[in-house]
Amino acid sequence: MENRNVIRFAARVGGFTMLSRILGMIRDILTANLFGTSLAMSSFVVAFRIPNLFRALFGEGALSSAFIPVFMESRRHEGEGAAWRLARRVSTLAGAVLLVVVVVGIVGMGIARRLPGLGEKTAAVLPLAQIMLPYVFFICMAALAMAVLNSYRKFSVSAFTPALLNITWILSISFIIPQVRGGPGMQIQALAWTVFVAGMVQLLYQTPALWSVGWRPGLDGDWRDPRVKQVFLLMGPSTLGLAVNQINVMVNSMLALWVGTWAPSALFYAERLIYLPQGMLAVSLGTVLLPVLSDFAAQRKYDEMRAAIHHGLRTLLFVMTPAAIGLFALARPIVRLLFERGTFDPMSTELTARALTFYAPGLMVFCLAKVFVPAFYALKDTRTPVKIGLCSVALNFSLNVTFALTLPEYWRHAGMAFATVIAEGFNGLMLAYFLRRRLGPLGLRGILGGFSRAFVAAILMAVVAFTAEHFLTDGLMTGAHLSRKISHLIGVPTAIVLGMGVYFGSARLFRVPELGFVLEALRSRRSSRASVPASDAAP
Repeated sequence: MENRNVIRFAARVGGFTMLSRILGMIRDILTANLFGTSLAMSSFVVAFRIPNLFRALFGEGALSSAFIPVFMESRRHEGEGAAWRLARRVSTLAGAVLLVVVVVGIVGMGIARRLPGLGEKTAAVLPLAQIMLPYVFFICMAALAMAVLNSYRKFSVSAFTPALLNITWILSISFIIPQVRGGPGMQIQALAWTVFVAGMVQLLYQTPALWSVGWRPGLDGDWRDPRVKQVFLLMGPSTLGLAVNQINVMVNSMLALWVGTWAPSALFYAERLIYLPQGMLAVSLGTVLLPVLSDFAAQRKYDEMRAAIHHGLRTLLFVMTPAAIGLFALARPIVRLLFERGTFDPMSTELTARALTFYAPGLMVFCLAKVFVPAFYALKDTRTPVKIGLCSVALNFSLNVTFALTLPEYWRHAGMAFATVIAEGFNGLMLAYFLRRRLGPLGLRGILGGFSRAFVAAILMAVVAFTAEHFLTDGLMTGAHLSRKISHLIGVPTAIVLGMGVYFGSARLFRVPELGFVLEALRSRRSSRASVPASDAAP
């Protein structure tokens, strides 16, 4: 696949991923309005991390990444029938393991709830975790279905699937949860049941697309198939490889609950703002790169692998750099505009903005693993990412404890956010180092040159956006006598638009080649739709 086609497919996936992120932002605004940074919300955040961690470990992370290279190799060398037998056997065995995990987890949590001396925070988390744990089964099976569809380059169907969680959540919190009696405790349990239902919806939605590419229902638990063993052997050490960020976030949330009842919620809202730009291209490019790189690796086209990695990384850094610096510069006004209403008060805004300020630089390093880890898995090397990932988790935990013990109380959660950034930066750089040793030079000079020019353009953008927001908001409040909310509603988006204009104008002036990559991909997408495989039709 040509580089511009990779970016075009990523842009197509990114469109649906961006839709999911926008819907996610709407859901978070509604959730913040109802629950703020209360103990109920923080308990939900910590409980929700558990199924999300399993999803990252055994669904989108390890199982999908181990499955796709073997499935595509089987299709290429053994035919469709053999590949579908592999898929049926892997799904049967994975489903059985997941059901055992869910049952054991629910029973174990039920026993833990009856233990004497259970603290208030733990007692609030456990019932929510019990309700949401079955989500593990549904979302991991949905992730395996997404892996199959991505192998057939039906990227749009799988990219839209995560949006169904947000749609279900929005409908529930808009029409059902406000009608629940019993206060925040009962309402947050209703939200937990919403997550359970959303898991089933995500799995069922993909069934027609799976049927169209050749899937037929059935069970097959043949452990003797060497390809099945290969998938699970690859999956074993890869469990942490793609899930380092989720593990770091899980550690942050659990320690944050110890720091204060408000801390997990503040970190959660800040993370949601970080995930919005990250989902625009980083997640979608990683989704597209895995099957593409797997195909190159199966044919031993290592030059093409290096070119795709180089091209993808330069494009990612071009998009993520202004997003990181922009969120850093406008953290407080953005949080105030989006969330400050209802039970989300000015103190909640301040706490969330502090976390966002320290999370924002991470956008420039979070994207590294999205490019490098799929390359390792395409080469069927799952050990290197997991070794580096373990070191990253240990570094994150050490920094979390250090910051929690040394920083002032209402800055500790911000220190935890920065610890994640440092750990993820270490993870990405080490992945790059070992991948270079494996594949050869990745064009570091070109990557750093493009990043330097993008960084300068982003600094100019941030200065303009910060100044414009300050003068516009204050001017509208004092000069036009508009309310604070209306002034922010006008000032913040205007400042963002002005900043984006400065960034892209500066990129053009500095002749940043990555701008050409993006524009070429967009032009190709409009003028060359006929070249896109029919299997990638929108849902």
